[in-house]
Amino acid sequence: MSSTSSISPASLRILICDDLSPKAVEVFSEYGITPEISLGMDEDTLVAKVADVDAIIVRSATRITRRVIKAALNLTVIGRAGVGVDNVDCVAATEAGVVVMNTPTGNTTTTGELAIALLVSLARHIPRADREVKAGIWKKKALTGVQLTGKTFGVVGLGRIGRVVAERGVGLGMNVLAYDPYLSAAESSPVTGVQLVEFEKLLATSDFVSLHVPLIDSTRGLISAERIASMKPGARLINAARGGLVDEEAVAAALDSGQLAGAAFDVLSQEPPPSDHPLLGRDDVVLTPHIGASSSEAQVQVALDIANQIARFLLEGRADNAINAPAVSASDLVFLGPYLNLAQRMGSYLSQRLSGPIRKLEVTYLGELESRDTRAVSLALLAGALSHGTDSGVNFVNAPALADERGLRLLEGREPDAGAFQSQIKVRASTKAGGESHLVAGTVFGNRPRFVRVDDLHLDFPPEGHVLVTRHDDVPGVVGRIGTLLGENGVNIRRIELGKAGGADPVEHGGAVGYLAIDANPGPELLAKICELPFIREASLVRLGEASPVSGNRS
Repeated sequence: MSSTSSISPASLRILICDDLSPKAVEVFSEYGITPEISLGMDEDTLVAKVADVDAIIVRSATRITRRVIKAALNLTVIGRAGVGVDNVDCVAATEAGVVVMNTPTGNTTTTGELAIALLVSLARHIPRADREVKAGIWKKKALTGVQLTGKTFGVVGLGRIGRVVAERGVGLGMNVLAYDPYLSAAESSPVTGVQLVEFEKLLATSDFVSLHVPLIDSTRGLISAERIASMKPGARLINAARGGLVDEEAVAAALDSGQLAGAAFDVLSQEPPPSDHPLLGRDDVVLTPHIGASSSEAQVQVALDIANQIARFLLEGRADNAINAPAVSASDLVFLGPYLNLAQRMGSYLSQRLSGPIRKLEVTYLGELESRDTRAVSLALLAGALSHGTDSGVNFVNAPALADERGLRLLEGREPDAGAFQSQIKVRASTKAGGESHLVAGTVFGNRPRFVRVDDLHLDFPPEGHVLVTRHDDVPGVVGRIGTLLGENGVNIRRIELGKAGGADPVEHGGAVGYLAIDANPGPELLAKICELPFIREASLVRLGEASPVSGNRS
């Protein structure tokens, strides 16, 4: 952001919409800013209140919708005191030139420490011992536990929190193994004393397994009945990451059979759990009510972080932990906003199309973009490419670090001629050693992103919603058969692009490709039926951002 130091702090209007530590107000006071606190507002009340605010701060209760953003004519920044920004319409904010920032590191240590607390509680039956002593029961023999020193501790996911847990495990004298889909077992571990292994080996050899991965399509149900059966008999399972990673009924069955000796959960698929949940009321299960980030230090830290970030942004133009823009001027952000949206979707598309992790992104800026400061666009591309490996916390600030962790290189080029377009972005993504690659090119029409080329197929395709991608025989009746299957299952086709396959997406002679924009997720069973059609060689589903209405300046 360009410097805004000429602004008087006293003239700034900052609206805090959710309960926040009083430390935030103290920080603002040090900058000469007096924020306004108004809690529990619904959308109508918020719309009426934000006309002249410069910044809005929320936690998770208040939703900042497109309507709110449109009503806030002076708004320049939205701050989320926490990691996830699901309650903020980031697309609308970007289109309006409003920066959205979060506080991704404030609760890292606290959440990691809870996993360790669950580990110790599980090993020594501490919750059960506490309950029994308070109930007048003094039976030590039934509470015989296991020591942690020398045990094998499997950490699944080596992101920020996973690394905290792995480091603590080493400190406890445990033999720590780790698996991360973006790190090869042949590589050196980023955590001293931790050995990288394949997932199967981790499950088969670990006495304790702790999950620290996001909830995405590839991790939903990660710990299934089959995977539990492959675990070391008598192992103990810990989930302080996301509900939905574990088949909880399968865990209960494994506890009954003795395949698992215990389990500890801070998160569940349904929160709070129903009264008949299979893990309730068991002595071999430790349950806590999603308190991973609930420490006084973490709550204070996110309040301090967001207050400092908002103040620095408004007074100095420094955009720390920006979700949708790095440090660029407001005028550039208004121009680049639609291209940020486009680039994010290009990265998201490519990461879903490649069968392995992206190792190289080659982006070329053409036409008007050739002479622009496109750092923000490159970061949007990186964030989109990395977003399918996490469910929160990927932003313009940490995307380069995450890319470095995962061995992803970004190469940039520029060309003055964009062909038939004023501006164009072209990106090729490749897996390790160029084993697989795909290309996508796009532009913006009326602030709406468009893909104009995918591999060798030139098209005009809005990258939004659910897209069914097919490779099939180039024969009559393909669309009809697919459309019939989709129609029978209540899934409407909105748009179709077909063409010959080739180039970066090679198939055998006579092949073709199809891109079908559909109104709903067909689900795995219907997708499997499409794959079984005799002319289909491959079919996959790509999920992209939702469509957004064309919007100009808010004034």
